[in-house]
Amino acid sequence: MAPGEVVRPDERLTWPRTVGIGAQHVIAMFGATFVFPVVMGLDPNVAVMMSGVATILFLLIVQGKIPSYLGTSASFVGGVLAIRAAQGDSATVTGAILVAGLVLAGVGVLIHVLGVKVINKVFPPVVTGAVVMLIGFGLAFVVADVYWPKDQWMALITMTLTFIFIVAFKGFLGRIGILLGLVAGFVLSWVADKVFGNLTVVDAATQQVTSVPRVSFDAVAKADWFGWPNFHGPAFELGAIVLVLPAVIALIAENVGHVKAVGEMTGTDVDPSMGRAVAADGVATAVASAVGGSPTTTYAENIGVMAATRVYSTAAYYVAAVIAILFGLIPKFGALVAATPEGVLGGVTVILYGMIGLLGAKIWIENRVDFADPVNMVPVGAGIILAIGPVKQMITDDFTLEGIALGTIVVLVGYHLLRVISGRRGATALAGGTRGDAG
Repeated sequence: MAPGEVVRPDERLTWPRTVGIGAQHVIAMFGATFVFPVVMGLDPNVAVMMSGVATILFLLIVQGKIPSYLGTSASFVGGVLAIRAAQGDSATVTGAILVAGLVLAGVGVLIHVLGVKVINKVFPPVVTGAVVMLIGFGLAFVVADVYWPKDQWMALITMTLTFIFIVAFKGFLGRIGILLGLVAGFVLSWVADKVFGNLTVVDAATQQVTSVPRVSFDAVAKADWFGWPNFHGPAFELGAIVLVLPAVIALIAENVGHVKAVGEMTGTDVDPSMGRAVAADGVATAVASAVGGSPTTTYAENIGVMAATRVYSTAAYYVAAVIAILFGLIPKFGALVAATPEGVLGGVTVILYGMIGLLGAKIWIENRVDFADPVNMVPVGAGIILAIGPVKQMITDDFTLEGIALGTIVVLVGYHLLRVISGRRGATALAGGTRGDAG
């Protein structure tokens, strides 16, 4: 690979390079794919394993035309927490998610049958660009509130080293700069523990001061080398299903935005594959939740990796998927990756999320979106702020929309509502002017 050369989805690198890129994709997806199931009370090992299965299903359904990794979706967190608050168990949670996955698959089939023009009318460039942007910038709170505060200096050092690796290194090393930055941060964190001692942290709940290492291998030592995750079947309750169905709207927008972003990066027309992509995510979500896994979505983190590496070969995603499946079968390796210090993750994810957000701006620029028009500017600006907040909107006592999901709905519904109002005002003004001239 020459510097700046793009590797297209159907092109292949040598296996060592492919494995290296695939490993970087695993690192990129692992944090969120591991953390969000924990937040939802689901088994993270099942989620990681099924993310690999879901990715392979996705690549097969889209016929290898859209490179993407399917990790745990954050769009369902609000609905799942509402189910938990109503004393719902994991089987009820995954049953509700399974139904939502089938609905999403049905929407994908409709898009495929009716044509992509339908989805382009619902999600024009101003909306898809906004969705991509708010997905990236809407994850800023993860960096600001979760990762960065745990070890600010290590986060800053990791970010700086990753900058240097991506830009200063040429060829393949530059393309895996994110992975190199993460490994360097991991090693430096371990060295910092030996040289400077443990970190001093304050527990937010108890206000107790404790001393913890940046890198702990306790979980690695305790984890088994081989073992099956804790699979379980779904249970179906109408009340729980209703709570998670709104997430389908966010997933449609999220998938469309991600696919459009991939199309922009690869310079290919992805519209013919849009229906397949949405349906594939729905099928993957249904399959994953059928055995106790988490809902899936095309992953913004991995789009950020593609933007940094300019390697879009689907072979790297097959490698990442196989590694993820092995992680599910080999808890010790999963524990090792999970031992990555949160400060290091902060230094890496701040780059990935920022690059994702700017891909949204790229969609606007290349489609010449006019932000002098308030129909474009007003809902987009509001939606992005709601996502970045993240702002919470109480719908009922048991259901809350927040962050990316809330911002997506505001952008989508707000744009079309204002477009209708603007069109009617324009027609009224035109009619009034005509009457005045005639008089």
